[in-house]
Amino acid sequence: MKKREQLTEEEEIARTRLPEKGEILALVTEMLGEGRMRLECEDGKTRMGRIIGRLRKRVWIRVGDLVLVKPWVVEGDKKCDIIHKYTPTQARWLKNKGYIKNLEI
Repeated sequence: MKKREQLTEEEEIARTRLPEKGEILALVTEMLGEGRMRLECEDGKTRMGRIIGRLRKRVWIRVGDLVLVKPWVVEGDKKCDIIHKYTPTQARWLKNKGYIKNLEI
């Protein structure tokens, strides 16, 4: 797939990454700088998240985006790593299928 190639809605939905064990859906609420942001997680906790290295230069994350996070082993209630960003089409599909219950998208 080329960088500027557009996917159809069906292709985007087919590529949607579902949360696995230990991963949580979250909504970006505030940018903190240096690749860090405040997240409202689906389990009701507010965490500080950092963008992992392989996503840092490739994906632009903004306030209001739906992301997939993995809480840290130590301080897991306060900190996490952002491992995936969902497109608006994928976020709507996740909400319609019932994967998102406690977040307002």
